[in-house]
Amino acid sequence: MNDDSPWVRVVRTADVIPGSSLGVSVANGHVAIHHLSDGQFCATSDVCSHEFARLSEGWLDVNVVECPLHGAQFDVRSGCAVRTPAIRPIATFETEIRGGQVWLKLDASSRQRLNGSHD
Repeated sequence: MNDDSPWVRVVRTADVIPGSSLGVSVANGHVAIHHLSDGQFCATSDVCSHEFARLSEGWLDVNVVECPLHGAQFDVRSGCAVRTPAIRPIATFETEIRGGQVWLKLDASSRQRLNGSHD
């Protein structure tokens, strides 16, 4: 892989327990890596779109993460808000698993979405 690749290694797969989320800092932003119970890994903004709170500190149930501050919920596969008080989606990011590592695609477009806005 060359230095111009948009892919960055963010965490070992073993560091994210199935059914949980882990917050990581990348490219001046915060991403939550979610390890779904079916083995899939998803990545979203780690910042709730309702108010500033770390989603990685919330609860993951199947494919929905709940914000620890006010209980807003988001589908980690699509980023859609599925329970108020959040009404705006959160950013999602493409992931790949390579050699026991989670890689995140951070091209120019995804870097712009990294920290999202708040309601």
